[in-house]
Amino acid sequence: MKLHLRSFIIISLVVLIDQLLKVWIKSNMYLGEEIYIAGNWFIIHFTENNGMAFGMEFGGETGKLILTLFRIVAVSGIGYGLHFLITKKYHVGFVYCTALIFAGALGNIIDSTFYGLFFGYERLFFGRVVDMFYFPIIQGQYPTWFPIWGGQEFIFFRPVFNIADASISVGVIIILLFQKRFFGEPDEVSPVINKKI
Repeated sequence: MKLHLRSFIIISLVVLIDQLLKVWIKSNMYLGEEIYIAGNWFIIHFTENNGMAFGMEFGGETGKLILTLFRIVAVSGIGYGLHFLITKKYHVGFVYCTALIFAGALGNIIDSTFYGLFFGYERLFFGRVVDMFYFPIIQGQYPTWFPIWGGQEFIFFRPVFNIADASISVGVIIILLFQKRFFGEPDEVSPVINKKI
């Protein structure tokens, strides 16, 4: 199976699973509703955000529009980059990681571009990204002597995220962990497509 096709399958599966889950959450849960999967450690928590990955925000309505348009430009660039990597026979692992990053970016673009229009609460480009995975594995309080956050609640892992966010994170983390294998030493620049992770 050609690498273009395998990459397309990875992207399609990630986007399909991401969107099916988001549409189900949006259609069957109310904002803030929680479903406890594994005690207090793994919770499906329906939330939405206007901003970047893991619920970060960026500059109001104008910032939201800029961010959405930037995402579209960025995902187009990643898509072209993925084609370039395949054509130039870069390491297959690096190609797959780039496909995961592309799929995650595309999944969140669909939300922020179309969800407002599709679900009838906003205009095109002003949709909110649906998040649902919450893993508050460790909870407690910072000691009072701790700088800045002393006495405040501590939760790890606090951000609520989705499949698209996870796909981007996994792609980036694997690239960081295996960068020597993917890129070789400076004097070994010739990439190999069939070399496995």
